[in-house]
Amino acid sequence: MTIKGKTLPVVLNAEYAGIVQDPYGQTKTGLTVEGKIKRSEFGLTWNAVTEAGKVVVGDEIHLTAELQFIKS
Repeated sequence: MTIKGKTLPVVLNAEYAGIVQDPYGQTKTGLTVEGKIKRSEFGLTWNAVTEAGKVVVGDEIHLTAELQFIKS
């Protein structure tokens, strides 16, 4: 992944959901992909503290994608 000109490898875990045929006769498959990155590793260090002492933006970012593919 490249952010602000810095490229680092990101490990993503994928869960295969299988293959189905929808009511219209299309063959589809799906995946759930998850991973995480640390903002600081990409040089993203901006943050602020609220009046209650909590940080506004966390360092660890969770990535999630639900993907669906149609056979053409």
